[in-house]
Order: sequence, then structure tokens, then C-alpha cells
Amino acid sequence: MNARDLTFEEMKKPGKALINRKRLLTIVPLSERTILNMEKRGEFPQRFSITTRLVAWDLQEIEAWIEQRKSAALLPSAPGLRSV
Repeated sequence: MNARDLTFEEMKKPGKALINRKRLLTIVPLSERTILNMEKRGEFPQRFSITTRLVAWDLQEIEAWIEQRKSAALLPSAPGLRSV
């Protein structure tokens, strides 16, 4: 796989779709540093190396993480936290 962005059609094909850092940042509204810190704490899907200069994430894992976060947002707030 080369370092180009995946097209919408490629992302919807069965099989494993990989996304690069640029595409990840368009999907997940977090900074690179926040993503790195969350990866280190095990709170975000891990990147892996494609080459010595290119890392990628599994799109299916990212989508599952987003769905998990959406589900968590529906749960009642922790005691002491005000809801907005």
C-alpha cells in the first residue's frame, strides 16, 4: 500500500482498510499529541508501521472506537459531574 489517501469507495470495500495520519486527523477531532498519549494508555487503537517512515491505523478499529465513545456518551454521568 502506498502513502496516498484512500478513496471513499476503497474504504467501503470488504477487507482491511488502512488510514494514514492525515486521514485519521480528518476523522477524529483530536490533536496528534492527544492521540499518541491515548495510544500509550491503551485508550485508542494502536498505530503500526507500514514502512520505516509510514504508520497506519486500521479503519475498522477506529470506527469501532468512535462507536464505543458514542455509546459511553449515552451513559449517565458520574456522580458529582454536571450534565450540560
